[in-house]
Amino acid sequence: MDFHTDGRNYQDALKLAEQGDYGQAFECIENYLRNDSGNPEIWNDAGAILHCLGRTDQAIEYFNKANALKPNNAEVLSNLAEAYLAVQRPGQAAELFAQMQNIGMLNPDLINRTATALLDSNDKACATEVLLQSLAMWPQQQVLKPMLDVIRSKRPRIAFFCGGDGMNFLQEIIEFAKKRFNVRVFEGKTEDELYELMQWSDISWFEWCTNLAAIGSNKPKVCKMIVRLHRYEAYGNWPSQVNWRNVDTLITIGNPVVAQTLTARTPGIAEMTNIVSIPNGVNLEKFKFIDRRKGKNIAFLANLRMVKNPAFLIQCMQKLNYIDREYKLFIAGNVVEPELEQYLRHIVKALNLQDAVVFEPFQRDVFGWLCDKHYIVSTSIIEGLPMCILEGMATGLKPVIHNYPGAEGVFPKEFLFDIAEQFCEQILSQDYEPAKYRKCVEEKYSLVSQLGQVNRIFMDFEKQIDSDKNNSMSGNISFVRNIQPVMETSFAS
Repeated sequence: MDFHTDGRNYQDALKLAEQGDYGQAFECIENYLRNDSGNPEIWNDAGAILHCLGRTDQAIEYFNKANALKPNNAEVLSNLAEAYLAVQRPGQAAELFAQMQNIGMLNPDLINRTATALLDSNDKACATEVLLQSLAMWPQQQVLKPMLDVIRSKRPRIAFFCGGDGMNFLQEIIEFAKKRFNVRVFEGKTEDELYELMQWSDISWFEWCTNLAAIGSNKPKVCKMIVRLHRYEAYGNWPSQVNWRNVDTLITIGNPVVAQTLTARTPGIAEMTNIVSIPNGVNLEKFKFIDRRKGKNIAFLANLRMVKNPAFLIQCMQKLNYIDREYKLFIAGNVVEPELEQYLRHIVKALNLQDAVVFEPFQRDVFGWLCDKHYIVSTSIIEGLPMCILEGMATGLKPVIHNYPGAEGVFPKEFLFDIAEQFCEQILSQDYEPAKYRKCVEEKYSLVSQLGQVNRIFMDFEKQIDSDKNNSMSGNISFVRNIQPVMETSFAS
């Protein structure tokens, strides 16, 4: 047969494919591609013919070429996903889900078949993520819930121990972990109870590098151990009491100066444990963006403690009030140091700022409280990664941050000030870009990013634990197929 590179022979190739003569069809369409290599439909059809020839690995190359030429094409994405499943590469099929979801073509059958293939390859972590995505998109699939329970029972057990300043920074991590692992939270009182829970767990997470971390690390090693250090612990004595050789991973939260302080005060720690930085993350669904206009309400959200340096903020407000009396400062937080509150109320009155400074209690609905504000300010002498600033920025507030040690490693320099006059300049500046402040948090400090990094640590430990236990999932999990009608995918156009 004489193959000519024109439209007739492209149609001839399709007819040959429909007749089942895939070898001749591919030879024809390949010849056509030599002169028209920019047509995504032809790359897709060539890939479909290759798949029918049993050359699916090569077909994937052609489908990827079509996807590059014409992204977000439903037929191409469907063919590519099916091809990945056909050659037992379900992880790569799962990587297409976000793209498929964006164009509204993701369906539970494809997701659940991909999860089945992941389980067949003993990839429990990825299978869990895929099934959770399926359940989130189609909650009516009640059959998936017991299936997830079975998978969780085969994954590492995680125990959380919280000392220090409580659970505020840990709740969302625990909720995230509970969807993926068998989780317990320490509620005991004694060292024996603490060690008993460590023995139950495969991974023990110690929130705050304080008393519980010191106790747990000095027990005989029975599990993987994580310690998360926030800020103030680095300046105290607790790190020196931790047996760092029993700690597998130390998590710091982003301020480089805090990490440097810790290593300086704890010689050799970097050689004894793996140190990683995972910044705190803001729940961007909870702290929604408001495209507000420049206004004159300034928010200060922190418990009243000397380290937060609110006395300096009052001096800043005195200068701002001299320039423009319409600006108001709203201070919200619990009184931790009564003498500081006494001083603040005294100096506000002495400086005649009663109409410019408002004291309010601790706010449970932070987002609601921030809605009518325009600036979020911090005057702390030291911080790790201040959540109040990040949450304010997420809603569109302009950050005005005193230049504490390490601030330049966390925030853009344009948001920092050294002296009261610079504070006034930043407040009075016409530069006011709410979307920019939101984007800064989206790109660097989202909860999704934080949880993803935490999950990677868990999954790395899971691989080590599975290797140590030689624990195969094969034969242990049966998956219910065809929860929805099987998707019909035709590889030929």
